[in-house]
Parts: sequence; structure tokens; C-alpha cells
Amino acid sequence: MRAPTERLVDTNGVRVRVVEAGERGAPVVVLAHGFPELAYSWRHQIPALAAAGYHVLAPDQRGYGGSSRPEAVEAYDIKALTADIVGLLDDVGAERAVWVGHDWGAPVVWGAAQLHPDRVAAAAGLSVPPTPRSQVPPTQAFRNIFGDHFFYMLYFQQPGVADAELNADPAKVIRRMIGGLRGSDDRAAAVRMARPGPEGFVERLPEPNGLPGWISADELDHYVGEFSRTGFTGGLNWYRNLDRNWEILADPVSATITVPALFMAGTADPVLGFMRRDRASEVVTGPYREVMIDGAGHWLQQERPDEVNAALLDFLEGLELR
Repeated sequence: MRAPTERLVDTNGVRVRVVEAGERGAPVVVLAHGFPELAYSWRHQIPALAAAGYHVLAPDQRGYGGSSRPEAVEAYDIKALTADIVGLLDDVGAERAVWVGHDWGAPVVWGAAQLHPDRVAAAAGLSVPPTPRSQVPPTQAFRNIFGDHFFYMLYFQQPGVADAELNADPAKVIRRMIGGLRGSDDRAAAVRMARPGPEGFVERLPEPNGLPGWISADELDHYVGEFSRTGFTGGLNWYRNLDRNWEILADPVSATITVPALFMAGTADPVLGFMRRDRASEVVTGPYREVMIDGAGHWLQQERPDEVNAALLDFLEGLELR
């Protein structure tokens, strides 16, 4: 088997850097990363999936890494993000693919299953479950829930504010997010994260006591180097389209997700504190399974790669792709 390669693909008006592995003509699996990540976050899955006989495409999605970073906020809505990946399928001559996404990549996958149902053979999301469309725009819903308390998705809304804070010290951002983002019983930390006040996002995050065992200093430095070069604005612009995405998904091509779907998360992932996985059946009408990995945090595919790979391969083997 050939080692993974990188190349640039022009798609949907942008240029996307793609890590590719496996043989052309094999069933395609697309891996969509989250915030603040890169295709690099799938480094443990890419060779495993290719070795199992799949053609793997892992892009730096628009706004990240080696891919284009359009200036307009509206260039990062769900229509654009899903169309980018459809363009990758066109590039390799694939009619359909299995779409797998982590964090923000998961809503891209769930959205694609409704906006481009003919291009999605199956869907798998890590950390962020499929949820039904809310009755009000997401930012309004979050304001109703959190009131005057701090919530990072609302803090990210104003262009320039979070950008300045995060871009000032990318190493601190990556160290605190990737090194320390997991559920905690520390009441003081939870209060500090949510309390009203002028503090930004990064200053509320605890400084980890060293790196977790699942990531090396060199691996962390890879992220720091890329975000020091690109900044965080591209990724932040994804959050600034929450309400726009809500409008787009008011009338999708498919009212529900009809393809086989998998949701996987760690039981210590703080995202589960405000994303309701118990409502998946309201939007997924095809075969659905859920895998919870005990004690795992948010960076699931990096933290517990063997368990994630096993679950993905089991899911893929149950599909009629060949």
C-alpha cells in the first residue's frame, strides 16, 4: 500500500489541500475535521482505512491549513462546506462516499446527508450528534439558555473579537484546547468558564499539567505551526454561520437522514453537556447506531484511535459499498 500523499484540489471556487490514501476505484471514505483541527487529526485513521481497502480523502477544510481562506463570513455556510466535499468526490470520479466528521465536521456530514443525499452512502459523526432543527435560530436558543453567562459559540459571533484573542497566542490556544478540553467534575472550573465578565475564551480555559499521553510535543507543534501561519478566523467563521445554516436547512433536499448513520463520542466529552443525543431519531430515519467510549474526551479519534478505528471499520463492513 502506498503511503498517504498530499495534493491540492480546486473545488467549488476554493483550493483544498487533501491527504489521500488507498486505491482509486475503491469505496471512498471522506474524513472531515473540526475546530481547531486539520486533516492531520485523522492521522491514525487514514492508514487503517486505506489498509482495509478504502480510498480515503481527508481535506483541510476551507479556512484551515493549506486550503483557501475566503474573507467573507458567508463563504463558510453549510452549503459551501458540503459542496467543497462533493467537489472532491467529483475529482476522484466517485458518485457517493461514506462521510465521517468530528466536531464541526460532524454537522457537515449530517448536513450533507440532507443537502446532497445522492452523494452520501453513509454518515458517521464524532462528538456532535445529529439533532433536529431548532424552533428558533441557534444563537437565539443559546441566548435563551445561557442568558448573561459566557458561552463560547456566542462569544465567537462578533467578527474580530475572538480572532484577536486566539491569534495573539496560537500556542496557548492549542495547548489549552487540545491538552485540556474534556468533561470535569471541577465545579470551580465550570463556574469560571460560564461566569459573566470581560474575559475571553482562552483565558477561561485551564492550563493543563503537561500534555496528555495521546499526543506528542511534535504533534502538538504541528497544529501550533499551522495556526500560527493561518490564524483562526477561517474556523471562527464557521460559527458565524449558525443562523444562516439554520435557514438553509429549513428546506433541504431530504427531510431526514435516510442513510445508515453512526454516532460516536467519549463519555467525558463536554460537548455532550449541551448537545442532546437522545433526539437523533427525530432527524435520522435510516439505520442508526451509537457508540460511547468510556472515559474518552473530545478529541476522540486522536485520543482513542484503536477503538475509533474498530468502530468505523465495523460500521463500514456492514455497508453495501462494493
